[in-house]
Amino acid sequence: MLQLISRVSGVHWNRQGPAFLVGLGHASTHWIAAFFYLLLPYITRDLDLSYAQAGLLVAVFHVSSLLANFGSGLLVDVTGRRVLFQVVSLLVGAGALLAFGVTRELAMLALLVTLIGASNNLWHPPAIAYLSDIYPGNRGYALSIHALGANLGDTLAPLAAGTLLAVLTWQGAAASGSAPVVLVAIAITALLLRGEKSAHAARAGGMSLSEYVAGLKRIVANRLVLGLCLMAGFRSMAQNGLLVFLPLFLVDELQTGPLWMGIAIMAMQMGGLVAAPIAGTWSDRIGRRPVVLSGLSVTTVVIVALTLIQNDAVVVAAVSVLGFALFAVRPVIHSWMMDLAPSNLAGSATSLMFGTQALLSAAVPPIGGLIADAYGLSTVFYMLAATMLVANLLVYLLPHQDAPRAG
Repeated sequence: MLQLISRVSGVHWNRQGPAFLVGLGHASTHWIAAFFYLLLPYITRDLDLSYAQAGLLVAVFHVSSLLANFGSGLLVDVTGRRVLFQVVSLLVGAGALLAFGVTRELAMLALLVTLIGASNNLWHPPAIAYLSDIYPGNRGYALSIHALGANLGDTLAPLAAGTLLAVLTWQGAAASGSAPVVLVAIAITALLLRGEKSAHAARAGGMSLSEYVAGLKRIVANRLVLGLCLMAGFRSMAQNGLLVFLPLFLVDELQTGPLWMGIAIMAMQMGGLVAAPIAGTWSDRIGRRPVVLSGLSVTTVVIVALTLIQNDAVVVAAVSVLGFALFAVRPVIHSWMMDLAPSNLAGSATSLMFGTQALLSAAVPPIGGLIADAYGLSTVFYMLAATMLVANLLVYLLPHQDAPRAG
């Protein structure tokens, strides 16, 4: 199996370890965020919170995540300590989840949710920059393993949280859920941090603040970089809209039962688990643009097709294809950005992309809700398909570049 992975990916099996370990760290950040969402109904009921107060906690998560996203890029690029900040991200998130187990005060919970949101987006700049740097000729593959970790965390967390909540209070479930994240942080510290310290000493640190600002100006002035960020933002709008409105559509419009709804959502995540390594490796060989265009086009068609399906089994099959296409392009877009960004500014380029995604995605739930109230849930899916069409158009308009060469 290892030899097969090496042959297909172009990366020898004895160099695969960092990619899979960082991917496991990414799974841990999604595990933490998923635990928060799954605990929220029980927190709301146990503390007698209003829906407005529960919504405030979610808003705190997103705002803190957005703010941390920009600061983390600067810290990573100026210090050059990419592995260190991955470990910090995991320990902050795990510590906040553990602290859920000892508090019942809304203000303290809001503070802990702030830390979870910050840790969630503190992860991306150092992790993506690190993988891009150590796998320069195989970025698509390496970042696809990173994206696979996200789908893995999103797939396993609901099962784990549900099992823990069946036998423990939400506080006990939160504390227990932090343990695997700490173990992953320890593994990254033991296996990757020492190597980073040696490399850091050899290159005598990161860069000065003035060098950073000058480099950042060059990135922001790059039309291709800005176009790629905007395209990623429109794609992210559709992804986040589906996560919000697909369960509502399945239950309210298609009258899908809870079992089939759960199977459908899991099928979408499983599609991503399969697609990410295939798409990332393929993009290393033929270039980023054709893979992204293919994934966006298929996603657009399937979103529209969902509004025409009435059979539960067909819905699950369609959602599997949707997840395959939707999540396939995510690591390829990240790889494309890393192809464009200077190595010493990779963290800030990642922050710019994720910040654009967060800003555009924040508009989807309220706008989609207004559309659903006025015209029905099916119309929301036409809006999401329209955002994917815009993403397709932006890819088409982006200046061309040579396909990356696999190393």
